[in-house]
Amino acid sequence: MRKLLMLVASVSLLLPTIAQAGSDSFDLVLRSRVATEENSVNYHAVLEEQNWKGAETAVIVCDMWDLHHCLNATRRGAELAPRMNALLKKARAQGATIIHAPSSCMKPYANHPGRKRAMAAPMASKLPEKISEWCYSIPSEDEVEYPIDQSDGGEDDDPVEHEAWAKELESKGLNPRGPWTKQTDLLTIKNEDYISDNGVEIWNVLEQKGIKNVILVGVHTNMCVLGRPFGLRQMAQNGKNVVLVRDMTDTMYNPKMKPYVSHFTGTDLIVEYIEKVVCPTVTSDQILGGKPFVFQHDTRPHVVIACAEREYKTNESLPRFAMEQLGNDFKVSFVHANADERNDLPGIGVLENADVLLVSVRRRVLPADQFAVVEKFIKSGKPVIGIRTANHAFSLRGEDPPSGYKAWEGFDAEIFGGSYTGHHGVGPKVDLAAAKSHPIMTGVDVNTFKGMGSLYKVNPLAKGTTPLLTGTIEGQPVESIAWVHETKYGGKAFYTSLGHVDDFTQPAMNRLLKNAILWAADKEIK
Repeated sequence: MRKLLMLVASVSLLLPTIAQAGSDSFDLVLRSRVATEENSVNYHAVLEEQNWKGAETAVIVCDMWDLHHCLNATRRGAELAPRMNALLKKARAQGATIIHAPSSCMKPYANHPGRKRAMAAPMASKLPEKISEWCYSIPSEDEVEYPIDQSDGGEDDDPVEHEAWAKELESKGLNPRGPWTKQTDLLTIKNEDYISDNGVEIWNVLEQKGIKNVILVGVHTNMCVLGRPFGLRQMAQNGKNVVLVRDMTDTMYNPKMKPYVSHFTGTDLIVEYIEKVVCPTVTSDQILGGKPFVFQHDTRPHVVIACAEREYKTNESLPRFAMEQLGNDFKVSFVHANADERNDLPGIGVLENADVLLVSVRRRVLPADQFAVVEKFIKSGKPVIGIRTANHAFSLRGEDPPSGYKAWEGFDAEIFGGSYTGHHGVGPKVDLAAAKSHPIMTGVDVNTFKGMGSLYKVNPLAKGTTPLLTGTIEGQPVESIAWVHETKYGGKAFYTSLGHVDDFTQPAMNRLLKNAILWAADKEIK
């Protein structure tokens, strides 16, 4: 496990070369998730390199229909299709078998060579039980709570627009609840491809051609992609090496349903769920090169939250905060410390594609390759948010780190402009006060704060810092509790010594931290 986890921090550096796969194979980086420790609700993202022979690989296109009863789903499918078609073309050229599976739409393809070939495939010698049926769950899913409420069908249309769309479909003689008639014409079906929506037929094709590996693309991730007879669950439980292309899919999720996050965050949650309990995922750039596909309306800045401290249980409070406060506006990735090795942040490589870093780390040093990722992000001038122990995140109090590891003793001064020297201890009452008007203080009612953890000694602050909150203990100098600063490398920085487990139960704390992240990402604070 240690070897695999260590791979995560650096493997993303390999992706540009991985995209240059051989002409008859696929070099892929499979992402799955493993619990940080037994019974934990937090997970590491684990990456594993694999080479799949083209001749042993199939790409199944799930339900990329021409139309959908949800207008937004129709639009997103049309936006997704050109990139997907390029992927199919490349996969076909590298020897993969392409199977088009637009469910309930076989009639238009009755005379197509691909349809006839699928029907003619010889019966497999050993047919999996219930391979012809929808699969609602597999045993591994019992371990994890399903992340979204899709009981309303997942439509995210504006009601007025949806009604108009239904009438338009009716005017064309189509059923507004099931208007699809064929696969979208934006995807090319070659004569050598296969066409089937039948689990038995598709399994027969896979066995006939000696297919060991299955790549799933299409919609919708939380419904058909998971549950169809040819979907992820059936492939996974019946022994195929199966992956979802996580940027070549969409989800039926309505943000008005739990957990009340954006549509795109809902998709992220489903992808993470799949990675935990069903199968790994990959991205289209691993086959096509370039960058992963992103929907045009998915404008969420990417926040990476590094959690590596036990004193204040931010590995529990920050995930709740992120779900409740950031789910509509941000894409959020968590990086948790290795429970078996404190000086290890497996998955920190995700920072390479991030916009904001939030640090909740206490006295850790990092392997050189992981440290380089953090250092590169910060020294590029990108914004950093720090809470509580972040001002001594990478400090060993001047001690030399183990061989191969790096500390950052000047992190507090260089990034936050502070000079942390300890704290006053738990017990004395701390009186909070607003120090200066600032957008981050919008809607933050300081008077509602009730108690807090020990007051940190952080003064003097560097020249140019702007204190936002101060705290006072009777008989002691005033200390800054929250402030903004420009890092030594020209990036935005916000720090607060708040972050005690009880602080996150207070609306003022949640508003303060959310505002700081919005400010760091140059998003409007309302």
